[in-house]
Amino acid sequence: MLPRNCLCNLRRAQRLAAGKPSGSQFCGLSAEAKRVVHDRQQRRFVVRLDGGGPERSAVLSYAYRTDRHVQLLSTVVPEPFRGKGVAAQLAKAALDFVVEEQLKATVSCWYIQKYVKENPHHGYQAYIED
Repeated sequence: MLPRNCLCNLRRAQRLAAGKPSGSQFCGLSAEAKRVVHDRQQRRFVVRLDGGGPERSAVLSYAYRTDRHVQLLSTVVPEPFRGKGVAAQLAKAALDFVVEEQLKATVSCWYIQKYVKENPHHGYQAYIED
């Protein structure tokens, strides 16, 4: 039997080959887990995760350097949920926030740097300062 992530990727590939939508990139997670919440007070983006145990969350934290400049600090995804697209959803939400608010951003998190490089079509690089 294939591991869950292999089965999810196989099903996704089969749907794409059949011309059907690829479905959720959160294969194996509940519908609630897909929702990214922007907690402006705590300056973070959160995805609540459930894994049959205590409630857990994936978090992308940021801080304001000035009123028009944010620093994207870190992305943390609990081990059982890594590789399922959760960090990508957090990165996209944070970068979309930067674009929508017309902010400048400094990126401290390696994953967000990787996400920006892998998604040049979104135009995020124009908002990133070294």
